[in-house]
Amino acid sequence: MHPTADKHHFLQLINDNMGIIVKICNAYCPDKAEREDLTQEIIYQLWKSGHRFEPGKRFTTWMYRVALNVAIGFYRKKKRTPGLVTLEEQDDIPATESDTDELEANILRLQTFISELKELDRALMLLYLESRPYLEIAEILGITETNVASKISRIKEKLKQKMLPFIP
Repeated sequence: MHPTADKHHFLQLINDNMGIIVKICNAYCPDKAEREDLTQEIIYQLWKSGHRFEPGKRFTTWMYRVALNVAIGFYRKKKRTPGLVTLEEQDDIPATESDTDELEANILRLQTFISELKELDRALMLLYLESRPYLEIAEILGITETNVASKISRIKEKLKQKMLPFIP
């Protein structure tokens, strides 16, 4: 039985895995109204494409794939629309830092650097930071497991180089 065969069952699966949608929306949308729009669009697309879910597969893997595809498309569409603030223009890092806030400031910096990555690389890091196995990441993103490992290694090195000036 696929998720949309029973509306209640589908909604329960969505509620059980809402954290996936929230993380993806936070990674791709700078403001609350856009995150709400994206959340609705992801749930709609999950419902619409429910017939494509293969019952032998993990629901969360399929959900990630659909949600990331919708988020990337949403981000690209918004990026082309004039007058909107892009993730590159977003300023979430506080201007001043105290010694006690150093770790928090570095986490915010890292999140900002990740938000500046290309859409696929950002999705890859989102999954990597959730400790998803490379095989699952490969299935979600539609690339090989070897490609996942290579890309993660390159992205980590890129992020490390950006973080070096901020680490004592």
